[in-house]
Amino acid sequence: MRRRDFTALLGSVTALAIAWPLTVHAQQPVMPVIGYLSTSFPNAAWVAAFRQGLKEAGYIEGQNVAIEFRWAEGQYDRLPGLATDLVARQVAVIAALGHPAALAAKKATAAIPIVFMSTVDPVAYGLVDSIERPAGNATGAYLVTLSLEAKRLKLLRLVLPNATRVAVLVNPTNPAAEQQLKDSQEAARALGIELRIANASSEPSINTVFSTLVEQRIGALLVTTDSFFVFRRDQLVALAARYSMPAMYSYREFAVAGGLMSYGVSLIDGARLAGVYAGRVLKGKKPTDLPVQQSTKVELVINLKAAKALGVTFPATLLGSADEVIE
Repeated sequence: MRRRDFTALLGSVTALAIAWPLTVHAQQPVMPVIGYLSTSFPNAAWVAAFRQGLKEAGYIEGQNVAIEFRWAEGQYDRLPGLATDLVARQVAVIAALGHPAALAAKKATAAIPIVFMSTVDPVAYGLVDSIERPAGNATGAYLVTLSLEAKRLKLLRLVLPNATRVAVLVNPTNPAAEQQLKDSQEAARALGIELRIANASSEPSINTVFSTLVEQRIGALLVTTDSFFVFRRDQLVALAARYSMPAMYSYREFAVAGGLMSYGVSLIDGARLAGVYAGRVLKGKKPTDLPVQQSTKVELVINLKAAKALGVTFPATLLGSADEVIE
């Protein structure tokens, strides 16, 4: 072989050797990215449940899916910007935990699929037009809890029959605040309870609320469903103990943190369901193919240590019907 021919052949082989790994790399599938948008602070338990749902659908973070996290930290006015950021990132699906996050995602995109976890009626709040067959780009899990305010008041009255003046703690920035107040006021009238409204949307305002409640001689407190309150639960529980204020909460996380009692749905299971649906969307399902999952299971959790500190005695029948009693 002449030197010129050999040199040309060597150059061709070298070029092929360089191009081959580049070609193989280009053919490897791109890992899909989920945009995780939450109304709350970073929460390990919610994230673990979401990852569990993804795993049930066949996806494991870091192996065949990536997750971009965005946290509003209870500041709902941050959600539109965070949602827009995820849209610009061109994520494959947006997992919106909390109905304010879902509403922000809906306003940010009509093309990217949205899987939500909501504690308010997704039809009434414009997330979907139908539970059974949602049109558009959104579906998810509906944790039926908003209508539970009346039941929570009844349980408070059962445990504290002499508490005729009760305060309801509401986050006025929550889109569902008006409905929460309406439900609470209707239930209070039926029970003969004088209801006082307390608004809080920041850490300092929570402190102010409790000092005001004591001045008003409030007998008990109902904390409404709200992500901001969930992630201020240690502060709320500590203040309730300091001011000897019996309180009813929406989720078991409050009772576990030392609160007197809680009655509501499982946020952990809701996050898991959102993960399952996110995985199914990644596999090719459209939101219109996935009916909104409704979770109506509720759990009553009682903390006897808190009850002893407050001098509260629970009826034996109520203790017997509780899903969990914390000693």
